[in-house]
Amino acid sequence: MVSRTNKFRGRSRYHGRGKKAGRGAGKRGGRGNAGINKHRLMTRLKYMPRHWGMYGFNRHPSLRNVNISINLQEVQNLAEGDSIDLGGKGYDKLLGKGRIDRAIHITVAEASARAIEKVEAAGGSVTVGEADDGDGDEWEEE
Repeated sequence: MVSRTNKFRGRSRYHGRGKKAGRGAGKRGGRGNAGINKHRLMTRLKYMPRHWGMYGFNRHPSLRNVNISINLQEVQNLAEGDSIDLGGKGYDKLLGKGRIDRAIHITVAEASARAIEKVEAAGGSVTVGEADDGDGDEWEEE
């Protein structure tokens, strides 16, 4: 079956589009996102519902608390002896992913309960201490 557009090929000047509809973007109603605020409004509301407006919030970077964490398996590969200070290596938190099969004494600012449980089951220990950032309780009365 011959398509509709092929019926008009060579038979008319406008090929079935009318005099002005064939200009530019034709019958599409514009190019790209043209008309989004006007005649294509329902398309935008239906398929891109969160397009307009602001959602959520972003905390100020100075208020964000981002831990540099390390997993148990990596600690086992990193430790040469039977003890390791993760604060000195630049890590803030110890997480419990992976296996540990030897006794290691670990010093770190924070540790998850699962990590502590696994280290103690292997015969080691975890010393959890607060990392001193220098901006703690230093207010003095004059």
